[in-house]
Amino acid sequence: KRTLMVGCFLAGITGALRGLSSDFVTLAAAAFLFGLMPPAIPMNVHKTCGVWFPGRRLGLANGVVSAGMALGFMLGSLLSATVLSPWLGGWRQVLFLYGALSIVVGIFWSFTRAVPAAVESPLRKEKVPLGHGLTYVARMRNVWLLGLTMFGIGGCVQGALGYLPLYLRGIGWPETFADVALAAFHGVSLMAAIPIALLSDRLGSRKGVLIVATLMIFTGVALLSLPGGIFVWGAVIISGFARDGFMAILMTQIIELKGVGTMYAGTAMGMVLVFSRLGSLISPPLGNSLADSHLALPFVFWAVLALVGLLFLYFVKEAG
Repeated sequence: KRTLMVGCFLAGITGALRGLSSDFVTLAAAAFLFGLMPPAIPMNVHKTCGVWFPGRRLGLANGVVSAGMALGFMLGSLLSATVLSPWLGGWRQVLFLYGALSIVVGIFWSFTRAVPAAVESPLRKEKVPLGHGLTYVARMRNVWLLGLTMFGIGGCVQGALGYLPLYLRGIGWPETFADVALAAFHGVSLMAAIPIALLSDRLGSRKGVLIVATLMIFTGVALLSLPGGIFVWGAVIISGFARDGFMAILMTQIIELKGVGTMYAGTAMGMVLVFSRLGSLISPPLGNSLADSHLALPFVFWAVLALVGLLFLYFVKEAG
């Protein structure tokens, strides 16, 4: 709870700082500071779900959280440039607005209870030293495999989503339609996140659902590489259907790994997300550099990254 409060406050302040930038250097510095804050938020929200909704309810709870993320992604991509920026008077004011919203969410967290009384126990009250938690989790093979899985999937999704509006404009789509295509990806993901989580709970299998979701992400991104953009809407629907449902089930599987539980969930999720952020850092510039040869070639690179993630996922042991 304290981490979420502080994370939301600092994300709001550093996010709004970008609006005060006067040149590229100050914008890059503000963006770097902002980038340090948000990663702590989703993993602690998912850990909170593990505390409040253990057992068979965990997949659904994480599905609701992922649906909330998808809603934010959809509204941000749909409204920021075409609605909020003209209405508020520029991109700086949009960043100020988002910073204020983050601070408001942090205030909301200050009024929540830290843990439900029904599940309080000495184990839940125990604090794990940082060094012990890192060395303990670092010895888990499945955590490394899930991290490498997220290196491929995270890099694929980050690269493809960042490039998609630019690609569509490059092949002649109107600017508004390009933004709508990106918003449609998140809209489909929003609608599918909870049903996918429910399906995983019902089947009792996390890995099987993750494999199918990864194949859908690969297929959708690969379709975007076809010339002329004739399959854009189908590709957006296929890959978007799986994206946030994938994240919900992945976070659930991390908590359910043998020896992790809620005690080490934050550390394990953090380790997996380090790989995801590394993929998200490397894949966009590498993929974008291929656009000089052919506009659709970056999607081929990102689809291959998804297959790399699938390869590592295959060797993950089912939580059971």
